[in-house]
Amino acid sequence: MTGMTSTARPFLNRRLTEFGTTIFAEMSALAVATGAINLGQGFPDTDGPEEVREAAVRALRDGRGNQYPPGPGVPELRTAIVEHQRRRYGLTFDPDTEVLVTAGATEAVAASLLALLEPGDEVVALEPYYDSYAACIAMAGGTRVPVTLRPDPEHARFRLDLDELRAAVTDRTRLLLINTPHNPTGTVLTRAELTAIAELAVERDLLVVTDEVYEHLVFDDAEHVPLATLPGMRERTVTISSAGKTFSFTGWKVGWVTAAPALVTAVRSAKQYLTYVASGPFQYAVAEALRLPDTYFSAFLADMRAKRDLLSAGLTAAGFAVYRPAGTYFVTTDIRPLGETDGFAFCRALPERAGVVAIPNAVFYDHRDQGAPFVRFAFCKRTSVLEEAASRLKSLAA
Repeated sequence: MTGMTSTARPFLNRRLTEFGTTIFAEMSALAVATGAINLGQGFPDTDGPEEVREAAVRALRDGRGNQYPPGPGVPELRTAIVEHQRRRYGLTFDPDTEVLVTAGATEAVAASLLALLEPGDEVVALEPYYDSYAACIAMAGGTRVPVTLRPDPEHARFRLDLDELRAAVTDRTRLLLINTPHNPTGTVLTRAELTAIAELAVERDLLVVTDEVYEHLVFDDAEHVPLATLPGMRERTVTISSAGKTFSFTGWKVGWVTAAPALVTAVRSAKQYLTYVASGPFQYAVAEALRLPDTYFSAFLADMRAKRDLLSAGLTAAGFAVYRPAGTYFVTTDIRPLGETDGFAFCRALPERAGVVAIPNAVFYDHRDQGAPFVRFAFCKRTSVLEEAASRLKSLAA
């Protein structure tokens, strides 16, 4: 009997050795094991619009998408994406050459970085960042250069230091990876900040990949400004979004890329060797979802705003310092007022202490010390669940 006997070399390649099981899997498993309320992973606990779900059922029954859909995505969805971009932002795209449908935004990010980076290219990204960014940069052979969003307790938000961003760009920088509305901090970059980013990209001839999956979750006076709308950015920006966050069907994994033809062609070249195609029947349903009336989007936003306010108030009452988000469906908190400093230890103990699961923000940082005291809670849950979570968390202030 023969088998693998050498243990001198690890099986996982060195680019990925820093990445183990995601924190989301760990904390979701802890929620199941303890019966805690899971405010960690960002998925809703109710489905989205009934008419959109029925559109998926209709597509299945009619045999649309049950076999491989077209590589770029079904024409109906690509056309709906173009209409959405034009109606919302005044951006004009060709559905045949400037749109690519992907298996969620995560694949869109991965395919973009795999396509656009050469080994050793530097990618400047805003820290903290969604954990797949670091893994995708590593898989592409790139070098990540974090620029840290700094907490501003006086205004309860995280801010981008534009001088720090500019200083991070070197002759080896190929690409800026921007996320706004920003997960996990809830920051929405202002028009002035985005204008400065655009000017830097044009000046240094940089590509930009921008993750805008929370484009419809922007609260109060904040404004979502797609980077591609700014001068000089249409031809150098890969814009990514998806249906999961807006329509509460995260399991469908329907995302998309919009960009100039040469950029879409490059991204498609990588994407076709990842999933090839995905989510056939759901693509037809998302096409209908994107054409829902404005009343859907305004009602969805109002519901999420009320949930944000409910959870933020509960977290404040429990003793957290709360960074009230301007966008997304996450609230970042500071645990130091509770006498805590280690977000990992706090989150691992929280299910037993209070029956609630959260995510330590440090996992989203290269500079772990910068994120150590911050913890993220998701509020994309039923109102009754958030009320119960707030009630349980009061025990921390006792």
